[in-house]
Order: sequence, then structure tokens, then C-alpha cells
Amino acid sequence: MSTEHPLDQSIQFLKSVGPKRAEIFSKVGIRTIRDVLFYFPYRHLDRSTLLTSHQAYEHVFSGFEGEITIVGKVETVDKRFARGRDVLVVHMKDRAGFFECVWFQGARFFERKFQEGDYYAISAKPSISTRGELQFLHPDFDKLSDEESVSFFNTGKIIPFYRLPQALRTANIGELSLRKITSYALESYITAVDETLPDYLINKYHLMPLQKVVEVMHYPESPQELQEAKHRLKFEELFYLEMLVALRKNNYKLKLKGNRIKPHTSLVKDFISTLPYELTGAQKRSLREIYNDLEKQEPMNRLLQGDVGSGKTITALIAMLAAVDSGFQAVLMAPTEILADQHSRAISKLLAPLNAARPDKPVRTALLLGGQTKRRRKAELTGIESQTAEIILGTHALFEEGVIFKNLGMVVIDEQHRFGVAQRARLQQKGTAPECLLMSATPIPRTLTMSVYGDLDVSVIDEMPKNRIPIRTSLRGEEALPKIYAFIHEKAKEGNQAFVVYPLVEESEKVELKAAQQYYEDLKVTYFKDLRVGLLHGRMKWTEKEDIMMQFANKEFDVLVATTVIEVGIDIPAANIMVINDAHHFGLSQLHQLRGRVGRGTEQAYCILVAPNETAAASARLQGKIEYLSPEMMEKYKASIRLQSMVQYLNGFKIAEIDMKLRGPGDIFGTKQSGFPEFKYANLAEDVELLATVKQEAFGIIEQDAKLQQPNNSIIRNNLIKHYSDNLKYAKIA
Repeated sequence: MSTEHPLDQSIQFLKSVGPKRAEIFSKVGIRTIRDVLFYFPYRHLDRSTLLTSHQAYEHVFSGFEGEITIVGKVETVDKRFARGRDVLVVHMKDRAGFFECVWFQGARFFERKFQEGDYYAISAKPSISTRGELQFLHPDFDKLSDEESVSFFNTGKIIPFYRLPQALRTANIGELSLRKITSYALESYITAVDETLPDYLINKYHLMPLQKVVEVMHYPESPQELQEAKHRLKFEELFYLEMLVALRKNNYKLKLKGNRIKPHTSLVKDFISTLPYELTGAQKRSLREIYNDLEKQEPMNRLLQGDVGSGKTITALIAMLAAVDSGFQAVLMAPTEILADQHSRAISKLLAPLNAARPDKPVRTALLLGGQTKRRRKAELTGIESQTAEIILGTHALFEEGVIFKNLGMVVIDEQHRFGVAQRARLQQKGTAPECLLMSATPIPRTLTMSVYGDLDVSVIDEMPKNRIPIRTSLRGEEALPKIYAFIHEKAKEGNQAFVVYPLVEESEKVELKAAQQYYEDLKVTYFKDLRVGLLHGRMKWTEKEDIMMQFANKEFDVLVATTVIEVGIDIPAANIMVINDAHHFGLSQLHQLRGRVGRGTEQAYCILVAPNETAAASARLQGKIEYLSPEMMEKYKASIRLQSMVQYLNGFKIAEIDMKLRGPGDIFGTKQSGFPEFKYANLAEDVELLATVKQEAFGIIEQDAKLQQPNNSIIRNNLIKHYSDNLKYAKIA
């Protein structure tokens, strides 16, 4: 007797599908009846609020500024040439009069979409043309089938619209076919949809049951009902995310015993006394939080975040010295060889006064990189295995099989979002439950610290060193480049250095972006012919990059032309000017990181963003308006918002919030690598209150029933195992 769930049957058994159509559906990932039921529309059209052309005309004159929906039949399709480009005008008619749809861009593409006699639902903001006709500019539109166009005006239903991949369209499976297939699936199989949340949660939070959700997502009776269904889906996504976070934290804390590192050691005190400045209040507070973790029985699992230049590395080094003085080794892993090398040099420099004061027992370091000579690598590996090396720095080369630690007690991971959970786990497995400190110079919005990083304790260094002068950021059009070069020239005479950043190494015919190699050649014989100019890019070997950076640090260059290889970890105190070309093509966090490369000394620093003249002008018009833009406007003006945000804000946390709204959390912090599912309905930038509620509920459940063995939690346990098995690798049910 078959134990197959009814919803796991092939789609071919649905009415009007069959084997041939099932094969076509499988190409777009729709293979089972469950897939059909959960293939929700991407939008709905409320036919109960349709306007006629006459009503739309009256709306314009009454001052109405929103979008409306109107349905009409195509009368004629007219393409004409005006002002140097093709313009498409589609003349349409409904029962009350005439109107037209106009496209100034993509005329050839849209011309193929409209045939005389076809019916379309048109959605856009209405306006009146110079000839006095009702007009819609670049509207959204949906073609209606013959059957729908006949009944369209006599029904108040809400109609679903589904995404139709090319494979379905090629096989003549259109909107109407898909709606019919979905309706058959709902009629025959909706009662087989299993609930995925326990009754006590559904009742407590007044959630719509899942069977009802599936029906409503396809055919809602009202916009309010549709919102209730979406709310349930958001709740569920966030709930299971927080269950994974809670399980991960519980598993880490209860399963493992830490190394009980003593924080207030003589080595730590001696090191702090050698520093030429006092730690900031935020650094001291973060250290107290780290010390408290080190003294606990369970291992530390903490995120140390702070803006570029806020002093995270020194804070982490003090924690590492506590491990060393307690008899352990400490390791710092960085995402790139140039950054690992920079850390090695910076830490050696910081330790020099301490080691000079105790020549009989210096703190020894090792550096492990992929591109080292065999002799150097063998010597470093020997030092690591014998514990002659107590602080070890490197890249992902650190967790390779041949790297053996004698007594690894602490792991520090810099720019941690660049590493996946699996990579971090491999390094931690080199020791016996080592203390773990993750660092991020990309400030993390509160919603992400509550969710994706919710299993970590968080310390924030939200204070810059006292001698830091705020960086001046400005946005200029490309026409201003000669003046910018003159400014660099003038400052070079005063001993200041400049970065000039370009997006690519070499010119590309496909992408119209400036290229570092070409502009380096041009600048050194034109604007900078009497300055010393260097070139740095990602295609160089790390040893070449190291040599160039050392020359720049030693003031052998006045100007360094570079790609984004300088984005992380470069510390040149005399570099006070950062010019970023084609700034509109960079991400917001990337721009912020690049800006953080200057302003490390005591002089005034400048960050100059360069974009096409019209982009710069558009960005300037957004000054003071970013906070009030709708999601649609945010999407439309992404590049301009990024640039204006850089000019307006220095605070990395504020920039991170804007970046998350623009890009989504998965793009920014690698949630795809983090062992957590992706979101379809929830939005971490917007659903903050719901996230806080769900987090409290999930953590409360795990606190009371860590193994999810109570009968009322069996649905949660089964659903985690069935639908989140990949994610559970890093959040095991005990």
C-alpha cells in the first residue's frame, strides 16, 4: 500500500494536464500537486474597483494622483518617430469612451505585445494629453483571454496573475490555462494541505489556517483577506527562521564546554599600558562583555561590530592575548591575503613595545597564506604545531588538513559575512570548542542582529577615536574631474596622498565603466605627470599587492590608482583623499568601506564620489528626502539614493539600514551561506515588529522544550525535519 502523500503525486494526474503538459511544467520546477497549490500569483487585480474611461477622466480633473485600473479593447497600434526616437501609441476603447497608452522607450518591444481587437487591463497614473485625450504613460498591462474579456465588466472578483516562464508560453499554457489547473487542484486537494503551525500559535496570534491561506492566495474575496493570508506566510517564515536561530544558540551553549580563559591577566594589562592612547569607552564596554563570556563555562560566541576605523582589531587582540596568557593559541582569519598580511603587520607593530619589555618571553605570531613559498609555509606550520606561534593569522588556508594546532583556544574571524557557516565550523573544529569572536566592519541593522545573527551575543563599538576628524563627502559630475585632479595635485604638495578608484582593471566593450589600467596610463602622463603614481588591482599576486601597499605607506607614491581590492583593511594614515569613479555602479556598503580607507590620521580627509552629470544632479535632488521615499521610489532611484546617502550620512549603521532596504538582507550579509532559508514573503527591513514577536515566541519554546518532544510541538519538529533539513545541519534538534 502506497504511503505517498496526495500532494506529492505528479501534476499529470490533475484535470487538463496529462503526461505531455506535466513534462513542460517540470521544466519550470512545477512537478507535483503541492507545487501547483503553492505556485502563488505574483499580483492580483481587483476588478471591483475598475474605472471607466469617463470616470478616469473625472479623476484627473479632481486632482487624483494615484494609479487606477481600466479595461479596454485595442483599436489601433500606431508607431511614429518623434524627437529622435520611436514612440508607440496604442489607441484603446471601453464602453464609456476612448483612451491611449504611450511608450517613449521600448517601442519595438511593446508593439509586438498588442493586437487589434484584444482586451487588456491597464494600470497606471492617468493624465490628459496636449490634445485633451485620456492618456497612460508606460502603463503596466495584462492581456485578458476572450472568456475573461466577456465577463470582465459583470464581476466583482479579484483576478490572480501568475508569472509565466517562457517554457509555458511556448507550449501555449497561458494565464487562463494556469488558473483552470489551479482551480482543479484547489477543488480536489485543498483538504490534503497539512497545517505547519500548532493550534496554540494560530489561536494566540489569530492566524489564518494554512488551507485557507492557500485558497485565499489564489482567489481572495477582498484585499483585506489577501493581506491576512500574506501575514500568516510572513509569520511562518520568520518563526521557522527564529526556531533555527534558537536551536543553533541552544545547541552551541549547552553541548559545548568552553576553555575558561582568564581575562584580567598580567599580559593583557602590560599590553594595554604600552598603547600610545587610551581605549575608547565603547572599546572598554565591548571588552567587559568579552571578558564576561570568557569566564563562563560555555564557549563565547560573540559578534563584535563597529564602523571602519573604530578599533575592533585592538579589541580583538586584547582578547587573543588573554587566551595566550591562559596557555592557548589564538587565530585570526581574514577573507583575503592582503588583509591577512595587513593584520599580521599591524599586530606585530602593536606587540613590538610589549615584546621589547619582555625579551625572554615574547608573544610570537605566524602568518599562513595560500601563496607562500614551501620553506616559509613549512616553518609556519612547525611553529603552529609546536605552539611556538601563539597568535596565528591567515586566510581560509588556516582550516586546511595540514594545519595542526597544539592548543587552539580562540578563533577570531574578520569580515565574517564573507565566510559561510561551513567554513567557520571547519576552523572551529581545529580546537576543542574554542571561544569564537566574529568581527564585522559592515554595521549590521537591528533586524539582522535579531534574526540571522540572533544566535550570537553582540558587542557594538559605536564610538570613534577622539582625534578623528569626520570625513567630508561630496558628489560631483564627471565634468568636475579636472578640478578634482587639481585638488589632488595641490594636496600632494602638502604631503597628502590620494586613492583614485575605478571599477574595472581593463576596458570592457560590454560594460561602459572606467578601467584602472587605462586611466593609470593616461593620468600619469597628463594630470599627474609630475606626481608619483602607483597601480593596484585584484589580478596581482598578493606579494605584488603587498609591495605596492608598502611603497604607498612609505610615501613613495602620491597617488594610488586602484580597483576595489583596497576596499578592506588598508591603513595608510597619510592618505586623505578618496576619489571613487563611476560611484553609481558601486554598492552602498562598498562605498562606505572605500571611504573608510581615508581619515585614519589627524588631517581633514575627503571622499569624492564621481558619477555622470545627470546622475549627480538627480542624487542632489534627493537631499533630505530619503527617509520619506516609498518602496517603489526606493527601487526606481537606487543609484541616486546610494550616492545621496553617502553624502548625507557618515554613520555606518544608518547606511546599513538604507542598504538593506535597497538590496535585501540576503545580498548584503550572505544569508544564503549562513545556514538559513531565504524569504519569499517576509521583509527584514519592514517587518521589524513581527520579527520581534516571533523571536520571543521561538526562543521561549526552545527554552521550555529544547528537543521539541512535547505533543503540542510535534508539528514544529516534523516541519523542521521535513522542510528545513539542510538548515538543521547548523541548528540541530538535540
